Amino acid sequence: MTINSITIVLLIFVSSNFHSCNGQNKSENKQTKKETLEIGQSASELHTKIWRIFQDSKGKYWFGSDGKGIYHLNGNELKQFTTVDGLVNDSIRGFQEDADGNIYIETHKGISKFDGRKFTTLKVIRSPHNQWKLKPNDLWFGFYNANDLYRYDGDSLYELKLPRQDLKKAFGIDTLISPFNPYSVYGVNKDKDGNVWFGTFIAGAFRYDGKSFLWFDEKELSTLPDGRVPAVRSIIQDKDGYFWLSNFKSKYKIEASGSAYKKLKGIEKDHPHYFNSGLSDNKGNLWMATYSGGVWKYDGKTLSKIEIASEIEDVLLVSIYQDKNGILWLGTDNDGVYKQNGEKFEKFKVKNKSGR
Repeated sequence: MTINSITIVLLIFVSSNFHSCNGQNKSENKQTKKETLEIGQSASELHTKIWRIFQDSKGKYWFGSDGKGIYHLNGNELKQFTTVDGLVNDSIRGFQEDADGNIYIETHKGISKFDGRKFTTLKVIRSPHNQWKLKPNDLWFGFYNANDLYRYDGDSLYELKLPRQDLKKAFGIDTLISPFNPYSVYGVNKDKDGNVWFGTFIAGAFRYDGKSFLWFDEKELSTLPDGRVPAVRSIIQDKDGYFWLSNFKSKYKIEASGSAYKKLKGIEKDHPHYFNSGLSDNKGNLWMATYSGGVWKYDGKTLSKIEIASEIEDVLLVSIYQDKNGILWLGTDNDGVYKQNGEKFEKFKVKNKSGR
């Protein structure tokens, strides 16, 4: 082979490798750009109406507002996500996370999924066959204008209907003249045995064990004599196995057969009778957040009202949440977010990047 031939071969080899590497670099750059894709707008503070609080598996916080979308806190960096970024609606009603780290955002117009880069809207499957199943990794959703509730199995979002009951006989309600769906699910909780509970607008509460339903047809769980509709928004199981269904007045014990329940006297308290949101903390204490009556702690013997250090007269509470460090947070309808500090709750303010 001549020198010129060798030179030509080398030039072809180098050129080929250059184009190959160049293409690879472009591919890598494209991939890097894809992985670092950023959405949302920087924000300096939370909205006054923060209804839901959630901490994901990576330690990042999600604050769901009523009408202003999501505020996402990563360290000291606060970003706001709205319908401009792909959210289905800006009124947030809940957060959940699956085993792969995807975040699901519940709104009153549908469910958005966030995969770390973008939001997509889950498509609802309406089937004549009620897809009732109970699997450990299923996610359950209920929102205000929902047609009852939804179950997501990781692939499909199924619209479900709760078993219809004689509400007129149980509660004296004529559902034919009501403009609202009495079975709309306001609260979803799982108990220690994996059964799922549904609290409805005015149809009481239901417990589903994967095979059958247990209906709680107590009048205090429906429209009240004075016309108020508290709804069953939160269901708590205490350390002794009793269930509290959005009210202080009564607690419930499931019979051994699982097909019946016993109603027992709850906490002797004049006012308030109902709570918007509740939880059992890491020590087994119950916490109940009421809309305008403050937040309460029950250790199994004593019910105590916890101080909220506020500059306004009346903080309207919507939710209570415990993060992975055991710290409690309060979401409000008029004063942003409060965070537990010792024996009281203090207004939470986001620190900017300079630490102020």
